[in-house]
Amino acid sequence: MRINRRAFAAAAVIAVVLPLSACGGGSGSGAADGSGRIEGKVEGEITFQTWNLQANFKDYFNGLIAEFEKQNPGTEVKWVDRPAEGYADKISADAAGGTLPDVVNVSPDLVAPLAEAGLALDLDKAAPQYKKEYLPGAWQAHEVPGVEGTYAFPWYLNTGPLFYNKRLLKEAGLDPEKPPTTYDEVFDYGLKMAEKSKGEVATLANVPTIEDFGRYGVPLMNEEGTGFAFNDAKGVELLTRYKELFDAGALDAQALTATPESSGHKFLTESVAMNPGSALDLGKFKKEAPSLYENIGITDQITSTGKVNMYVMGVMVNARTEQKPAAVAFAHFVTDATRQMEFARQVAIFPSTAGSLDDPYFTKEDGTDETRVRIAAAKSLKTAVNYTPVLFSEQMKTELRNAVARALQGKQSPEEALDNAVKTCDRLLKQS
Repeated sequence: MRINRRAFAAAAVIAVVLPLSACGGGSGSGAADGSGRIEGKVEGEITFQTWNLQANFKDYFNGLIAEFEKQNPGTEVKWVDRPAEGYADKISADAAGGTLPDVVNVSPDLVAPLAEAGLALDLDKAAPQYKKEYLPGAWQAHEVPGVEGTYAFPWYLNTGPLFYNKRLLKEAGLDPEKPPTTYDEVFDYGLKMAEKSKGEVATLANVPTIEDFGRYGVPLMNEEGTGFAFNDAKGVELLTRYKELFDAGALDAQALTATPESSGHKFLTESVAMNPGSALDLGKFKKEAPSLYENIGITDQITSTGKVNMYVMGVMVNARTEQKPAAVAFAHFVTDATRQMEFARQVAIFPSTAGSLDDPYFTKEDGTDETRVRIAAAKSLKTAVNYTPVLFSEQMKTELRNAVARALQGKQSPEEALDNAVKTCDRLLKQS
């Protein structure tokens, strides 16, 4: 879910022109010192907004809030939770109307337009003392090209392995105990499976996305962050290899219109042989697809860079909150090492705090697949990166998907398709 950047530009203009106030009550307290660092007593009422978390984690957040208020007498935290659907639109509307909560759960792409509009607090200036508490890659995930600063505390992370179906590999004459470890092997396995099954068994259910280009080692943007670069020779090479899979029937028939959810369902129903996933998926396989679970294979995420993709959530402070000391203190409290470890033990996510991934919970084997996946993911997250550029909007994602489709269908060459996609994305970037 991403903010429509044209719509947000209009919202930002309104936000600048109209007198704004944050959701928090009171007359305001605290101020920045000469360096921009927030100083002052932690007190007052603030509003904390999360993204589709209340249904499953109500007790956790109520307890967290109660503990913060106990440690900080005179504070009151009002918790609101918004559904996943329409979350980006809700943030845009709040930004335009001056009702943006004091502390907001965001992803990097959601924080980017808020930072550009001056509505997200720059933590490099406001709270630099906390930077060392987080993994460098997680802290950097909320930087915005062209805008100096960092605009959200890192919160929970996720990544995952490549899952594969041992039965389908074995039926294709491939060794199920020797899964692919490189992109070349993935493509080779796909072609062999398609040939063996006469196109009846697909290897993958999805076409490459921007993060796949990143994992393949394609430069996604120029060094200045002012234009896209995924049409270079390595990008063309990746798309050419996918065209070979498509022509051979190694991609699922619905791959051109697939979503992450539909791709996951194809794997769940044993319609395709491989699917990248997260640490959350293994429990789902065990519960919903026991026959798949009996044949599940688990190997490392495929990457040519040596660094896996990291999905990251953050907690942003509204730059115009009337209660900056309280808002900063609470955002840090939610994301500190203690609270992140507590949350990670409730759901298959990972803390972004430095040192937390060395906890025995993420390092000690117990013989179960769940623990194996958790340990492998935790290890890889120490050097993981978020490959999706924070400036890559929903429109740009659609343009890349359409370009990939044109190339796979033979309507354009891979080179021409990516050249056109970069031109369109650069134009959209200038309009944002």
